[in-house]
Amino acid sequence: MSSTSWAIDIDRDDITQVKLVEDSNAPLTTGQVRVHIDSYAMTANNITYAVFGKPAGLFGNDQGYWDFFAELDTPGRLPVWGFATVTESAAEGVAVGDRFYGYYPMAESAVLTVGKAGPGGFTDVTPRRTTLPPIYNNYQRIEALPDYRAADHDYWPVFRPLFLTGWLIADQFEDEGDYGVQQILIASASSKTAIGLGFALKLRTDRPETIGLTSAANVEAIAAQGIYDRVISYDQIMTLNATTPAALVDMAGNGAVTRVVHSHFGNQLQASIIVGKSHWDAQADVEGLPGPERQGFFAPGRSQKRIADWGGAAFGQKIAKAWLAFMDVAPRLASVDKRSGGDAALAAYREMLSGQTDPKIGIVVVP
Repeated sequence: MSSTSWAIDIDRDDITQVKLVEDSNAPLTTGQVRVHIDSYAMTANNITYAVFGKPAGLFGNDQGYWDFFAELDTPGRLPVWGFATVTESAAEGVAVGDRFYGYYPMAESAVLTVGKAGPGGFTDVTPRRTTLPPIYNNYQRIEALPDYRAADHDYWPVFRPLFLTGWLIADQFEDEGDYGVQQILIASASSKTAIGLGFALKLRTDRPETIGLTSAANVEAIAAQGIYDRVISYDQIMTLNATTPAALVDMAGNGAVTRVVHSHFGNQLQASIIVGKSHWDAQADVEGLPGPERQGFFAPGRSQKRIADWGGAAFGQKIAKAWLAFMDVAPRLASVDKRSGGDAALAAYREMLSGQTDPKIGIVVVP
C-alpha cells in the first residue's frame, strides 16, 4: 500500500478556498482501521455541510461538520457519504476486506476508531466524534443492510442520506397534522432532498397538495417526473391562492424566494422550514418577514426522536419500505456520472459549489 494518499483541504472560513493535498498514512494504533474510500457522492447536501462546517448550534454543542474529520486549527475535511473497504485493521471485529457504508472525508482513505463492532457494523469512537450525532458515526456492513440491492449500489451515496432527510420531513408533517395546511410549497424542487420529500408525501393517501418551486427552465422536466402535484416557477409564486393555508419547505436557503412566499401568504403561512444552505452565497434577506418564524430541520435529531418512539428495528423497517419503493423510480429521476481520482474530486466540489450542476445528474467520485 502507498505511504501517502490524496485528500482535499478546505478553508474553514472561506469554502471557495480548496486544494488537493498529499496525506501521510501514519501507522495505526490499537482499535483503529484504515479504509480505502471506494466511492462517494458529491451533492448540494455536501455544500450545506461546508457552510455549517464551523459550530452553528446544530449539534447542541460547540462543534460543526469540520469536527468529524479534522482537528481544530487545521483545514476542514468535507464529510461525504459513500462506501469503503478496510485495507488495514488493528481492531477486533473488523477485518481487512470488510466493506462499509457510512460517513467519510473527501479523501482517498481514512482512519476510523472502532467501537461496538458486531455483525451489523461498528461505531466510530474517535474522541472528537463521541459528542456528535450518532447517525453520522455508524458504519454499516454492506451485507447487513436490509434494503441494499447490488443494482442500486451507485444510487446509495447519491440519494440515501437525502432521501432519508426528505422522508423525515414528510414524517414530521404527518406527525404535526400537516400544520393545518392545504398546500406544501417545496423550494428547490429539483434537489434530491426535495424529491425525497415529494416522493414520501406522495405515498400518503390523505395529505396536502404538494407544489414544487423551481427555476423556469426546470419546470417542464420536474413536472414530468410526477413527484409533485404541481410544479411552478419562482416568478409564479404570486399566482398561488394567498388565502389557502400553506407551508414552505426551503431546501436551499435562498432568502429572496423565502421573502416572496412569506410576503404573499402572510399569516396564512403556517410553517416555514429551512433544511439546507446550498445557495450559500445568496443574500439571506430574512429580517422582518411576515408570517411564522422560520424553523430549521435537523435530520439526526428527528431520527433520534423516531428511534425513541418506535425502536430502532421498526424505524429501519419503515425506512427500508419507502427506500425500496423509491429505488424502483430513482433511475428515471437521475443518472450517475462517475468521476475518478483526486483532480476529478476537486473539480466536482468546485462544480457543486458553483450551483451549476445538472439536477438530473448524480455525481459519484471513485477515489
